[in-house]
Amino acid sequence: MSNSLSPELYRVIDANLNRLKEGIRVVEDILRYRDNNKELSLKLKTLRHKARVNETKELLQYRDSINDVLRSSIKSEQNRDNIASILSANFKRAEESSRVLEELYKLNNIKYSENFKYIRYELYNLEKEILLDNL
Repeated sequence: MSNSLSPELYRVIDANLNRLKEGIRVVEDILRYRDNNKELSLKLKTLRHKARVNETKELLQYRDSINDVLRSSIKSEQNRDNIASILSANFKRAEESSRVLEELYKLNNIKYSENFKYIRYELYNLEKEILLDNL
């Protein structure tokens, strides 16, 4: 990774990489353990494993979750009506995060950028397939 990323941008990348993997993991575990759906949970697991970069030391170095100005949850994050709302919220979280990563990596690593774009479009497809079955 070149020096074109500031410590603040490393923080953005770190937060979004974590958010992306966490969102995928929630959906993956519901499909794996509740639904026993090997095919879809494996697709999600594969995507989650694609959501990686090699520069973990830099990401950890600039992580500052203690001082995150929006660390507290808002009301809408604390309420879910059913499994479909959990699935939907976590798909959106993952899709939005992959878009942030795609955009930021356009600054210095087009290979990473294209990887996160691929993940985002795969998530769009899986969201449609999974949520139509869970509505």
